Amino acid sequence: MVKRSEDFELKLKNLPTSPGVYLFKNAQGRIIYIGKAKNLRNRVRTYFHPSGPADAKTARLVPQVTDFELMLTANEVESLILEANLVHEHKPKYNVSLKDDKHFPYIKVTTNESFPRVMIVRRLAKDGATYFGPFTQGQGMRRTLTLLTRLFTIRSCDLIIPPPEGKQYKVCLDYQMKRCGGPCEGLQSREEYAELVNSLTMVLRGRTKELRERLTERMHRASEELRFEDARQFRDQIDALGSIMIKQNVDVGEVVDRDIVSIARDGVDAVAVVMQLREGVLIGRQDFQLHTAVDDSNETVLETFVTQYYNHQPNLPEEVLLPLELSDAELLAAWLKQEKGSVVRIRVPKVGEKVRLVDLAARNAQLLLDEILIQRRTHAERTSKMVTSLKEALHLSNSPRTMVCFDISNTGETDAVGSCVFFENGRPKKSEYRRFRIKGMRGQDDFSMMRQVVGRYFYRRREENKPMPDLVVVDGGKGQLSSAKAELVSLGLGDQPLAALAKRLEELYLPDHQEPITIRKGAPALLLLKQIRDEAHRFAITYNRKVRTRRTVRSVLDDIKGVGPSRRSALMKQFGSVEQIRQSNVEEISRVKGITADLARTILQHLNAAPVA
Repeated sequence: MVKRSEDFELKLKNLPTSPGVYLFKNAQGRIIYIGKAKNLRNRVRTYFHPSGPADAKTARLVPQVTDFELMLTANEVESLILEANLVHEHKPKYNVSLKDDKHFPYIKVTTNESFPRVMIVRRLAKDGATYFGPFTQGQGMRRTLTLLTRLFTIRSCDLIIPPPEGKQYKVCLDYQMKRCGGPCEGLQSREEYAELVNSLTMVLRGRTKELRERLTERMHRASEELRFEDARQFRDQIDALGSIMIKQNVDVGEVVDRDIVSIARDGVDAVAVVMQLREGVLIGRQDFQLHTAVDDSNETVLETFVTQYYNHQPNLPEEVLLPLELSDAELLAAWLKQEKGSVVRIRVPKVGEKVRLVDLAARNAQLLLDEILIQRRTHAERTSKMVTSLKEALHLSNSPRTMVCFDISNTGETDAVGSCVFFENGRPKKSEYRRFRIKGMRGQDDFSMMRQVVGRYFYRRREENKPMPDLVVVDGGKGQLSSAKAELVSLGLGDQPLAALAKRLEELYLPDHQEPITIRKGAPALLLLKQIRDEAHRFAITYNRKVRTRRTVRSVLDDIKGVGPSRRSALMKQFGSVEQIRQSNVEEISRVKGITADLARTILQHLNAAPVA
């Protein structure tokens, strides 16, 4: 157990009785657990009671806590929201959290604009736009979105409409293909366009029945007024709606927008499923992998998932069905009511059709979990064969379960960088990836650069008392191999297993071997080596591109009088690249904070005179 300071004990004695959130930290200052409490004093003290923790998970957590931080809130609902946001941000080791680090995509409809656009984004923002999601099945979501934007002829451009004063647009190919009504040239009114956007959002909300009734009414009216072209368009939209939605009607005796949530678990592996019913139709299923501890209760896992999911869900249902009772169900309901603006019922059905729906969600979750476990087992078996065959091919004394690979990316006289990727049991371990800016060298001396990168990596690893990898791979031939070997010897690591894999003929070089050795094409050992070599190359190229872009942006924008670091940062945040700034106009640039119209003109003049990078 770590020794705690007097300040820690003093903080523990003076805890407030207010509601809020507590953040436990370890000796390195890293947040390892986040929790909420109605009364912080009563809750936090229970962790450090002389009788000891009540469960195994807390018993592992408490000895690591050396400090804690408090955030007071006005009430329990606020503490629930704050806890969900902080867990999502920090992903503490001892909290249940979504396993995927990536942000799931949302569909964004820019209803804050005169002629809204539809786009895919990864983050929610309070900008007045309308969001739908998150979507875990990205490919299906994109396919549906493409069909919807074409069906309702939503513009795909990012033009400012109506155009700024003195600027005119011409319709593009989308108009000629009847995929857009031409609002940029005034060929479509704001009201007509708004009707189409409203139809699209109705589909995304699951209001297909209501939309079909509206479109049918408009079709009949257009037919009676002899507007047969419009009537045909309405008819096509009605027909197309059937192919967009999942045709699975669920009769539960009432038309209520509801979500059915369930989980499946196997040790630390867990899957949560959310089935979305709108107007009695199953419009989608979202599924998430969760990170849990073995001794987390099902209630804890379910409650934490529900909180995290609805904290990033812009369109709330009227009812949520769950497989088991939650201790904070009333608190969750109060929070969801606050977010939705109307009552959201949280229920655990006991009999009837709703029980069947919860069972259906549970079977979906179990199916997905089984697929994950089977895939993992299959991958483990395949990886074991790869590792074993690599040991035999290289005549190693130990199986190369941990491998590192180095690569150099060097374009021109500057921006030389190196990369190191780490594989464990045949899989990337990105927390161990490292990247390097080459120091004190210019030109194309790849051998010296390789030696520098290898030396810096292993010197640091030795200083941190980290175990050495079972195998080191360098991207290149005999020259890179010799450079890496010389550096390892100078560090006293001459016995470190080492190999080099050249790209051209996939030739494998080993120390003390004059000629390359040959591994059969398609052999598991060669596939594993190529995988780690290609990953190191990708990582190096990505970093080189980032360094080069950063230098180019700085050199171009810093030459402009009046553009300092803060304005340069604001410009890049708004436009994303120098080329996008170059293609903008004075009005668009002057909308950036701190940029006047005169400065915008100066920026454009400078960029148009400068060579394109």
